[in-house]
Amino acid sequence: MGRIKVGFGFDVHQLKHQHPFILGGVDLEHTSGAFGHSDADVLLHAICDALLGAANLRDIGFHFSNKDERWKGISSLVLLQHVVKLLAEKNWQIGNIDAMVCLEAPKINPHIPAMKTNIALAAGITEDDISIKATTNEQLGFIGREEGVVAYAVCLIEKI
Repeated sequence: MGRIKVGFGFDVHQLKHQHPFILGGVDLEHTSGAFGHSDADVLLHAICDALLGAANLRDIGFHFSNKDERWKGISSLVLLQHVVKLLAEKNWQIGNIDAMVCLEAPKINPHIPAMKTNIALAAGITEDDISIKATTNEQLGFIGREEGVVAYAVCLIEKI
């Protein structure tokens, strides 16, 4: 049997009024959006960190520093594509990805199919290998006050 590894990723971004909200590569209509150096896509950042961690390739900040202007405003789908290349260089392939987004609004359930399509295309896997779930924080804390958004991801990678 081939070698497998599991990775875990987490990301959090502040929400700012009248700022774009990109999640899973989808532009969500909302009064606030995630703010950061790139497009601040917390879902993709958590997935990237899970994949990098599983392959023992450090973290997203190591590869895509927020001090590097090359990454300013960039689509996180590009970051995911780069992470997949890093994995391939070490003979790893993605088995599956399971992610959770925690936010009060907007509701993302209608957008999950498009997110899965975007991630599958960027990662070179099938949509069946991607699970995206969402929950609220029951109006508690910074998430409940709609000041921020959090994403968690786990992944399985397999040696080619």
